[in-house]
Amino acid sequence: MDAAFLSQLNAAIHTPSGAGDGRDRAPGNQHQRLLYLSPVPWHSFAQRSHELVDCFHRHTGGEVLWLDPYPTRLPCLADLRRAATRPPTASENPAWLHRVRPLALPTEPLPIVRDINRLLWRKALDAVRTFARQPTLLIVGKPSRLALQLLRDPLFSDSRYDAMDDVAQFYEGLSRSAMARCERHVVNAAAEVWCSSRELQQRLRDMGCHPSLIPNACAADRLPPPSTTRPHSPAVLGYLGVIAKWFDWQWLIDMARARPDAEIRLIGPQFGPIPTALPGNVRLLPPLAHAQAMQAMSEFDIGLIPFRQSELTRSVDPVKYYEYRAMGLPVISTAFGEMRHRGIAQGVYLATPQTCPNALITRALAHPFEEQQTRRFRQENSWSKRFPPALFDALPGAHGPAVLRPE
Repeated sequence: MDAAFLSQLNAAIHTPSGAGDGRDRAPGNQHQRLLYLSPVPWHSFAQRSHELVDCFHRHTGGEVLWLDPYPTRLPCLADLRRAATRPPTASENPAWLHRVRPLALPTEPLPIVRDINRLLWRKALDAVRTFARQPTLLIVGKPSRLALQLLRDPLFSDSRYDAMDDVAQFYEGLSRSAMARCERHVVNAAAEVWCSSRELQQRLRDMGCHPSLIPNACAADRLPPPSTTRPHSPAVLGYLGVIAKWFDWQWLIDMARARPDAEIRLIGPQFGPIPTALPGNVRLLPPLAHAQAMQAMSEFDIGLIPFRQSELTRSVDPVKYYEYRAMGLPVISTAFGEMRHRGIAQGVYLATPQTCPNALITRALAHPFEEQQTRRFRQENSWSKRFPPALFDALPGAHGPAVLRPE
């Protein structure tokens, strides 16, 4: 953060938002700008956060100030491994998006020293206040002390909290309890709450709010055409995504052993230990940028979602489900999160402890590709459908800055 960046923001205030970008801006009671506190850095895999801000710009022509996340838990040894892993990134900043990374120490869960970060946030807050001189919608994608401070700032008369995960379940000990408490404050302070799964919706209702269910989706307009030459020989069972503690290795190994004639491809960054004695038909491949990843998916015959059933995954609505089905792929998944509600959905084959892996794979490989159904699925499950223009309108009687109770 420097004086040049603030100067650019000041100059942008005198430029019509989205001028010359060729996009149609819907009329109505819409905010001109968006301040988004993201749970992931801009330069990471494109996901719900990236799609949300893109939809805002598409619908309104408005500019976005994206705040990269800062540490909201105490550090651990695994952070060193993560720091060494550099996944493929989203594209460079588009002209309508400004990005700020707030400085912070990993002390937020500690009541006595966490306020040190208020001093480190000064430059980021200067950028926020410069940007928000025009009517600006505040959307919180991850609870934090900075989010709470901005929710009570008089700059923002309207706000949203978009809950994508039970975020406290990613933490342990003091960090987990501090995050759970912080999220309750964010829920109470935001003018409207969104969530991506039914489990999240019920959990947030228990906090006393009335969240809107907005499931995940896929970048339907950026997917390659689905392959019509399936099954391959040998058949390809593929997984595309992060491989971490929620990954069910034993389930995957059982699938691989049940079909030694099939190839299992695992594409994505790997966090945590990998079994040393994987079957020979399992291939671990490096992460790919989004366009290349979608192209690799077109070589799959079946999309796999091998997640453990745990408190962490109970609230998950996996984006890869939408991507697999939008490519016309049958899906074999464990019965976790939102997937456990999709046992009768077209093209979904849920694994249970009683399921024979070989029989499940055989059924999925026999699933016919239907072009019209795939096209309809893309239309109904695009991000622009999930985040229509009306979501970004000012709420009737939008509230003033939140008054937060002392903890």
